[in-house]
Amino acid sequence: MRNYITRLYKPSDNAALYDMMLAEDGEWSDYYDDSGISSQFQVALNNCIVYVVVDDDDTACGFIRVRNDDGFFLVVYDLLVHKKYRGKNCGRILIDRVCKDYPGIDVYVMSDEDGYYEKQGFNKVGSIFELS
Repeated sequence: MRNYITRLYKPSDNAALYDMMLAEDGEWSDYYDDSGISSQFQVALNNCIVYVVVDDDDTACGFIRVRNDDGFFLVVYDLLVHKKYRGKNCGRILIDRVCKDYPGIDVYVMSDEDGYYEKQGFNKVGSIFELS
């Protein structure tokens, strides 16, 4: 049985993140280009709280990207677990790490995967609107 741990993101994780996003059939295509992680996404990674979940071999299995609103609340912008590691609690491990490191701060998620977050115990508390 594999053990999974979380650690802070480091730039050497980019190749693994790129592979995870490629496996999603273009759904994450705004985050990468032909050469790997896009420069815009790299800025986002550098300016957010980012954890990576790894297995016993230090293979990156998933990541979570969170922004801290100056201690008022946290917003999860991205949570991705590689397809071959899904169902092994990697997403939950990442969410738990955020909550452990920022106790007492409300955590909100921006996602269109409502069912997953409801299963994880999150309550739907509103809507997000896009200005055009």
